[in-house]
Amino acid sequence: MTETIINLETVNPIEFFGVNNSKFDILKKKFPLLKILSRGTQIKLSGAPEQIDLAKEKIDLIIQYMERNGHLSENYFEQILGGDDAETIDNFIDKNPNDVLVFGPNGKTVRARTANQKKMVQAADKNDIIFAIGPAGTGKTYTAVALAVRALKNKLVKKIILTRPAVEAGESLGFLPGDLKEKIDPYLRPLYDALDDMIPADKLGYYMTTRTIEIAPLAYMRGRTLDNAFIILDESQNANDLQIKMFLTRIGANAKAIITGDPTQVDLPRNQKSGLEKASRILQNIEGIAHIQLDEEDVVRHKLVKAIIKAYDKERENETENSYHR
Repeated sequence: MTETIINLETVNPIEFFGVNNSKFDILKKKFPLLKILSRGTQIKLSGAPEQIDLAKEKIDLIIQYMERNGHLSENYFEQILGGDDAETIDNFIDKNPNDVLVFGPNGKTVRARTANQKKMVQAADKNDIIFAIGPAGTGKTYTAVALAVRALKNKLVKKIILTRPAVEAGESLGFLPGDLKEKIDPYLRPLYDALDDMIPADKLGYYMTTRTIEIAPLAYMRGRTLDNAFIILDESQNANDLQIKMFLTRIGANAKAIITGDPTQVDLPRNQKSGLEKASRILQNIEGIAHIQLDEEDVVRHKLVKAIIKAYDKERENETENSYHR
């Protein structure tokens, strides 16, 4: 049996261990074969040398991240511990300042955090159309908006257009209170939230007033030609075949488009079929169009979101298997 001690002198031990040792408990569950003790600003590891080396490598990554960023959520803590390859360093230890997509208000940095989010960034540099498909919480929309804001700030485009299908969820738009904008805005709220993280309020207000940034329902795209623009179609699983085709054919000169969607969360009426699967299938292997698949490993929301996605995936597999035996 081998022992080693890791010092936490360069970081806040309370932040490292978490409230009521919540993060420390995650660490111990990740390495059940090790005896792990905390003593003040030190961590003592006892066990097999190869297990100690692996645990020390992960703890060192966490320390590096905290030295650079201060705060570390339980979700990121768990993601760093769960990384099994060298990409973990690139995902969480941002050694290159050029990795920052956007500097938001109050010095907030916005960057791709996971391997597949980084693939989105790389794809956007080389392609004009990107399909980013994956479950909730994987950062599809957030990364897409960050790429659009970066392009606008770097004067690569003249405007940003963000759009979503306005699919009714149990309530008819006609019976909701307010004018059309007030009725539509709840559908578009996630896009506003992302922009709030990346652009100061006064500047965002100016961009919206001058229509440099436009947020609108998908139906408003019909008949337009969108030049010199970065266009995002969010929640595309709620667009039918004709709507997605309409959107894709709006793209004009010097324009980029990102289509995000989650095929497992279709809110269309039963008599309508989502057009996302067909579009992503028939547009494979076309130069200039990239396809990025995100999964539960890219979840950057609450740690329980990852568990929820896995549970639903397992249930869907069981339902499919049972249907074959009927």
